Amino acid sequence: MTRMRPTAARTALVAGAAGALVLTGGAVASAETEVSPPSTFTSAFTAMATPDMVVNSDGEPTPGTAGASGTFTYRINADLEVICYDISVQGITPPYESPAKTATHIHEAGAGESGPPRIAFPNPEDDGSGTLVSSGCLEGPFTTGVAPEGTDTGEGFTLAEIEANPSAFFTDTHTAANPAGAVRGQLTEIPVGGVETGAGGTAVDSSSSAVLPAVAGLGALAAAGAVVLRRRATTEN
Repeated sequence: MTRMRPTAARTALVAGAAGALVLTGGAVASAETEVSPPSTFTSAFTAMATPDMVVNSDGEPTPGTAGASGTFTYRINADLEVICYDISVQGITPPYESPAKTATHIHEAGAGESGPPRIAFPNPEDDGSGTLVSSGCLEGPFTTGVAPEGTDTGEGFTLAEIEANPSAFFTDTHTAANPAGAVRGQLTEIPVGGVETGAGGTAVDSSSSAVLPAVAGLGALAAAGAVVLRRRATTEN
């Protein structure tokens, strides 16, 4: 099941995301808004993030926080331009640091490469056990607060791009101690209801709920339990 924050922490986080996501180094207002989960998803992805995957802006290996790890799970409805996120990170210590408006992102780049952030998520907060968590749903259009040539790196980005080529995207979080990234992991597609979706996959008609099964090797995701997702109401062409 999805891990939830303490009520006070979640309320504060949603309030911030609904207007302008917490700024971490920029002053650009958020375009995306916090929304309720949609009834259906077109795809789902996860990343097991580790410090050894981190590279700097020149693509050079720059290990993050030793011993840290993170599980980043994303569910997408590309038709509605909504992404739901469940993030759990252990072993890192804020403060966060990034030139973007938050320090937790999906970037566009392959393994071992650097690339621009495309989506900025609310930074994980301590759930009271020492684990840092962040969960919710954002609706695009997306902005990151990073505009190296005057154009925000989220401008024009669509979630269909992740579905088309998930291995070309990674997710991470940055701290003051590890500004290049505390942990990082490439996105891997996982089944929605046991049926391959995204990148042209076909969903089937169903009025019942379906289970997002645990994926072999994703220990943290398995420990969190299966995520219940409702199948699409109509068949995609």
